[in-house]
Amino acid sequence: MEKRIDIESKIDNINEVEKFVDEFSEENEIHSDIYGKILIATVEAVNNSIVHGNKEDVNKKVFLSFSMDDENIFIQVEDQGDGFDYTNLPDPTKPENIENIHGRGIYLMQHLADEVEFYKEGTLVQMSFKL
Repeated sequence: MEKRIDIESKIDNINEVEKFVDEFSEENEIHSDIYGKILIATVEAVNNSIVHGNKEDVNKKVFLSFSMDDENIFIQVEDQGDGFDYTNLPDPTKPENIENIHGRGIYLMQHLADEVEFYKEGTLVQMSFKL
């Protein structure tokens, strides 16, 4: 089962993402323990795509898809930006980075999801959550 939406790169569209996660979770009877992790990680990924990937250019889209099998939920978020170096990310928990307002989204995604992988120079992220 796959469900997907494409949104314009506007921060206001985070509401659409939240509705999308809610609908998917209800349709598939996702346990509340996993639901919270999925919601936060997905919102972070889409926010990063809108702000950092597509630079809030409303002419660019963010593509979000959910799929699942008997053991996992897979979430893909793709933007139309230039990508980034996902292999060299600062640790937001280190004292020198505590004041930095950027860099927490990917950290959260990596701690909430069971697996996070980047593709296409960082324009595509796939997260998986064990059921």
